[in-house]
Amino acid sequence: MTETSSPVSVHEHDHAHHVTEQQRRQGLARTLPTWFIALAAVSAALLIYTQVVPTNWVGSVSNPFIKLPSDVEAWAAITIAVIIQAFPFLVLGVVVSAAISTFASGAFLQRIMPRDSFLAVPTASVSAVALPGCECASVPVSRSLMRSGLSPAASLAFLLAAPSLNPVVIVSTAVAFNAMIEMAWARFFASLLAVILAGWAWIILGDNRLMKDRLGEQTQEDIDHHRAEMQGRTAAQKWATFQAAALHDLTQAGSFLVLGAMVAGLVKVVIPAQWFLTLARQPALVILVMALFAILLSLCSEADAFVAASFTAVSPTAQLVFLVVGPVVDIKLIAMQGGSFGWAFTRRFVPIVLVCAILSASLVGMIIFGRF
Repeated sequence: MTETSSPVSVHEHDHAHHVTEQQRRQGLARTLPTWFIALAAVSAALLIYTQVVPTNWVGSVSNPFIKLPSDVEAWAAITIAVIIQAFPFLVLGVVVSAAISTFASGAFLQRIMPRDSFLAVPTASVSAVALPGCECASVPVSRSLMRSGLSPAASLAFLLAAPSLNPVVIVSTAVAFNAMIEMAWARFFASLLAVILAGWAWIILGDNRLMKDRLGEQTQEDIDHHRAEMQGRTAAQKWATFQAAALHDLTQAGSFLVLGAMVAGLVKVVIPAQWFLTLARQPALVILVMALFAILLSLCSEADAFVAASFTAVSPTAQLVFLVVGPVVDIKLIAMQGGSFGWAFTRRFVPIVLVCAILSASLVGMIIFGRF
């Protein structure tokens, strides 16, 4: 009796998790647009008004509604500039990620994936370039790949690579660092190295049993059931899932973008440049500080380059550490991994990824930029 009931319980658990997640996203899609559209309309109207009205009118650029202190004006200008530059790439990345997670099937990865786990990790990492996604979608996609039969190490490598090696991310980095285009190449190679090392390190140091409480015992029947469930969705169901996923990821990532831009502006205005110059004399310390910033700010990878570019007082290698660490280790990712795979897994996985990211970025930065 116990052997026959176990697969059923796994199916019921997975189905319940899928229904709950789908209902949550669809509920969000129904409730957010009203205030979201209203806020966007008011913001657009204010922007147009301030830019179009004659210069002597109240509310114009030269005659604002409220006179702000110079430091506050500088902070606001930096914040708005970062948001305006980054937002188009954020929207593009969210749309691509939602499309991939909704319409793409894990069968493609299954067909090209080597059986050997050590070879599967770099294959999954490189394939993420063709199937990009943002951090918000990488965790559920990775969970789905595991349930489809992909090895845990390869699935985790895909989880890290999708937001790190995303073509949109590399293009946005090139735009943000237009005067230092090699930063885009440095980010790609450092991220690729970090992802592969983290995947291999998990094979050696990790324990897949830590995820079994959340994923359940995977049998071939479970895998076949999940594949049939994913392939059996209608076009209307896929379109509704795409809309809900895109809106959910945009609002979540957009809020972190605004917060990150505000913090970046605050750092530029409040912290004296001399502090950064003093910190720069201790390369190891500045690298750790930038890694901590990346974890705390929790920026979407499509937008973080514009924030990193604003930290002009630190070395390019320190900026590279910020760009490599952020997409693979930040607060929201840690929370999502803990909820999806369990906190025992997260406590072991996150330090491995963080060490690999810092070492890879430091090494590549030293090679390309010639200094830490």
